[in-house]
Amino acid sequence: MSISTAESCTGGRIAAAITARSGASKYYEGGVVAYQNAVKEQMLGVPHEMIERYGVVSREVAEQMVRGACALFHTDYALASTGYAEAWEGHEVEIWVAWGCADDVHSLCLREDFGRVKNVEIATECVMDEFEKYVQQRHNVHSVSEVLMA
Repeated sequence: MSISTAESCTGGRIAAAITARSGASKYYEGGVVAYQNAVKEQMLGVPHEMIERYGVVSREVAEQMVRGACALFHTDYALASTGYAEAWEGHEVEIWVAWGCADDVHSLCLREDFGRVKNVEIATECVMDEFEKYVQQRHNVHSVSEVLMA
């Protein structure tokens, strides 16, 4: 099994959480911090029209980032984030995290505000937890390690 990441507002923290685990080099291929729209479009295949229609902070963009990371890194699975980690210029906190494989992507939105740093920590923990549950269900195992290290 192989994993990649595509991050915006989490700024590489999902990748850091993955690589903090022993043995990550056996399954983690790499990641991209796509902070600017052009990077999301050029590297992750997020259509400009999708960003225009739904906004860069949206379920659609987060889910496309997963698909794009799977394609870019040739991985089985990917985790992604896009969002406003703090309120600014009329935007409330809104962080979309997504996980899955190219043909089966899931996502959720976090909107509570605990401050920028804590919001990013929560988003990172959330996507890691959701991905772990997803892999456990998809592979019918008790621990993600059973799949990752196989």
